[in-house]
Amino acid sequence: MTPQLQQAIKLLQLSNLDLKDYVERELEENPLLERDEEAPDGPDNGALDGSAEGLAEDGDGPEDDLLEKFDHTEAGGLSEADHAARDLDYEDEWSDDSPAAADTVGPAGATLANSGSGGAGDFQDHDSNLEQTLSKHETLREHLLAQLNVDFVDPIDRMIGLHLIDMVDEAGYLGDDLMPVAELLNCALERVEATLAKLQQLDPPGIFARDLAECLKLQLGDRDRLDPAMNALLDNLDLLAKRDMKGLTELCGVDAEDVADMVAEIRALNPKPGLAFDHAVAQPITPDIFIRPRPGSSWIVELNNDTLPKVLVNNLYYAQISRAARTKADKQYISEQFQSANWLVKSLHQRATTILKVATEIVRQQEEFFAKGVQHLKPLVLRDISEAIEMHESTVSRVTSNKFMVTPRGIYELKYFFTPAIGSSSGGAPHSAESVRQRIKSLINGEAADDILSDDRIVETLKAESIDIARRTVAKYREALGIPSSVQRRRDKAGQSLAPARRD
Repeated sequence: MTPQLQQAIKLLQLSNLDLKDYVERELEENPLLERDEEAPDGPDNGALDGSAEGLAEDGDGPEDDLLEKFDHTEAGGLSEADHAARDLDYEDEWSDDSPAAADTVGPAGATLANSGSGGAGDFQDHDSNLEQTLSKHETLREHLLAQLNVDFVDPIDRMIGLHLIDMVDEAGYLGDDLMPVAELLNCALERVEATLAKLQQLDPPGIFARDLAECLKLQLGDRDRLDPAMNALLDNLDLLAKRDMKGLTELCGVDAEDVADMVAEIRALNPKPGLAFDHAVAQPITPDIFIRPRPGSSWIVELNNDTLPKVLVNNLYYAQISRAARTKADKQYISEQFQSANWLVKSLHQRATTILKVATEIVRQQEEFFAKGVQHLKPLVLRDISEAIEMHESTVSRVTSNKFMVTPRGIYELKYFFTPAIGSSSGGAPHSAESVRQRIKSLINGEAADDILSDDRIVETLKAESIDIARRTVAKYREALGIPSSVQRRRDKAGQSLAPARRD
C-alpha cells in the first residue's frame, strides 16, 4: 500500500482525542494546511428510517481504480489490508506530474474537511516520544474490562457488566443501589444482581463488594475458607471492632482459639482490593456519535461535529509559493506537501462517513435494544455489519474501536454491541453463547453418577436441540464454567463421601 493509504487506514482507528492531537501536528508541519474555524458542519448525518438512505457517500471514484494499485497475481486474492484500503474507496487523483485535485477545491480556493486528523504523506510515526516508552500500569477499570470481554459472552450480561464496572470506586466497592442500572437498561433487578454475582468472581478477589463484610466474604470464598463460623463472624464485625471475643465465640459456635485463628485470617485479607491498581485521573468520554428517537419509531444517528477538527488546504498560498520556487528540491517539497494535504482532507471526510455508516447499521441491527431494553440485545458479529454495508470486517473492526455512542440507555463503545453467537443446525435464529453455556451446565448437573456425559455426547444432545456446536467449543465452555472432564467427574462421583463437619 502507498503511504497515503496506510495513513487513511490508520485514521479509522484513532479516537477523537488522538485525532485532535494528530491534526494539530499536521497543522504545524504542513504549511499548506490551515485551521478553518468557520467551516460548516461535517459530512451529512444519516437518519435511521429502516434503511441506509441519508448517509453521506463519498463518490470520489470506483473501487476498480484503487484495486489497480495492488498486484494480486501472486497472492491469489485480497489481503486484510487490501480489503481495508479498498473500503476507503479512494481514486488515485495525484500523480508525480500533477499534484492538484481539481474536484476538491472549494469555491473560495480552499479545500474543506470537517473531520479527522491530519497525516503526512510520508506516514512517519510522530506518536513516538520518551513518555510513551515508560511502563504504564493497568487501571482497575482496564483490568475489569479485559476480563469482561473474555469471560462474559452473553450480550445482556456484558452490557449490564459494563455499567457496573463504571460504578466501582477506586477501592473496588460498588454502591448498594442497583435499581438505576435496571431502570436504564429496562431489565429486572434480579438480572442485574445475577450479573453482579458473576462479576464478583473476577480478579482481584473481593471486587464489586457493597460493604466490608461482603468484600471479606468474597476473598475467603475464593480461598474456600468461608465456612458457617467465619460467615457468622463477618456478619458481626461490630463485635470484632469492640473486641467482644466472648460474644463472637457464642455467635460462631467455636472456642476462643478458633476465633483468634479466624481473626488472623481476616487480618491477612485486603479490605480495599482496588487500590492495588493504577488510579489515573479519569478522563470524561467524548462521544463520536449521538442517537436520539425520532417520532414514528425511528432513530436519528448523528456525528458529534465538536470532535471533528476542521482543516482546509490553502490553494492560493500553494499557487504563490509554487511560482516563487526556483530549485528542483523546493518544487518537489511543495508538491509533496500539497499531495499530502489533499489526501488528508479526503481521508478525514471518508473517516467520518465510514464511522457514521457503521454506527447507523449498528443502531439498525440493535433497534430493539434501544427501544425496549437490554433483554432485546441480540447476538451481533462484525460480519453482520460488514455484509450489510459492503465493507470488510477489518474496516468495521477499526471503526468500532475507541469510538463511543451516546444513546438513551447510556454511553457505549461501538465494539460492545458485538458478541459471538452459536448457529442453529435447523436454520433458525442463532443461540447466544451464554445460553449454550448454561445449557451445557444444566446437562452436566443433571447427569447420573453411573451415566457421565462425555463432551461428544453433549454435542449430540445439543445438536438434537438444533444447537450446532463443535466438541472443542463444548470443552472450552465447560472449562470456563469450572467443570472438570467426564473422566474426572466419574472419579469424583465414584469416591464421593461426606466431609467432616468441622473447621480444617
